[in-house]
Amino acid sequence: MLPFVILCSNAGAGGYQAFPDVCRCANGDLVCVFYAGYDHISLPRPDLPRGARVCSVRSTDDGRTWGPATVVADTPWDDRDPSVTCLRNGNLICNWFTYYAGGDARPENTSRYKELWTCASTDHGQTWTEPHLVPSTANAHWGTSSPMIELRDGTLLWPIYREYTEPLRCWSACLRSTDHGETWSDPIFVDEGNDDNDEPAFIERPDGSVLCPMRSNPGDSMWRSVSTDQGRSWSRSEKVGFPGHAPYLLYADRVLLLGHRLPGTSLHWSLDDGETWSAGLQLDECIGAYPSMVRLRDGTVLFVYYQEGTGSQIRAQRLRVTAEGVKSVGWE
Repeated sequence: MLPFVILCSNAGAGGYQAFPDVCRCANGDLVCVFYAGYDHISLPRPDLPRGARVCSVRSTDDGRTWGPATVVADTPWDDRDPSVTCLRNGNLICNWFTYYAGGDARPENTSRYKELWTCASTDHGQTWTEPHLVPSTANAHWGTSSPMIELRDGTLLWPIYREYTEPLRCWSACLRSTDHGETWSDPIFVDEGNDDNDEPAFIERPDGSVLCPMRSNPGDSMWRSVSTDQGRSWSRSEKVGFPGHAPYLLYADRVLLLGHRLPGTSLHWSLDDGETWSAGLQLDECIGAYPSMVRLRDGTVLFVYYQEGTGSQIRAQRLRVTAEGVKSVGWE
């Protein structure tokens, strides 16, 4: 028996599925959004004239089975790395970025690179609003790989990053919204003095501080920073002590989980809110990762990730989490 379930192996957009993110809707369903195209980058071509799209699949039985893929957003460009958040008011917000390099850009985009977009749903992801370009980040090299978080006071924090190429330089940043994502602040850099950090993720800790792990492209160690004022300012970045791409954070009771890529699809956990971490647990040899997690009704955790390459698929494992450790327990 496979240690994972397959959420989607063909969304009808070329056979390549990647960059998944899952959340629980207010009605109890699980919705997973993901990138659907023909390759790791899927610019418009004759058989896919609008490039890659954002799709979703739904589970009504707590992750055991998943329905067919439906379209969340499909701009005329490569729509990639989506994430989804269920707000306390029951609305869903999906965020992603469009990629233009090597292809036609949005006419007003003179940088010809990346821009941030959102759409929303008020019916648990059955239908979605039209894509909305985030004005404060338009035409300015901004990407994203993680979902927004809703703080205790209702403020939304959105982890984003700015990327320049030749040579590669990256800076993590934060957008803030106090009106449920209708409008967003200008970007607030996490550590502008460090030009090697991207793909940030956020989580609010029990003491109200926000922890932010970030990717390092040389690969020797992820970075981390902390905000004690709801994302308005951040500490100087420090090395976590192990490498990883596209980190994702989730509390399973008092155990803080950190999923990431490298090696393969991997996980660390912490019993002190991310101050120290366990040894790594490799869950799958496949290199895709870009993981996401959600608690299941029985207390286990659904760990969603993807398999890189031709014939890629969105996968999920079921994890049992205790203070003694984490174990993949499969599906009865």
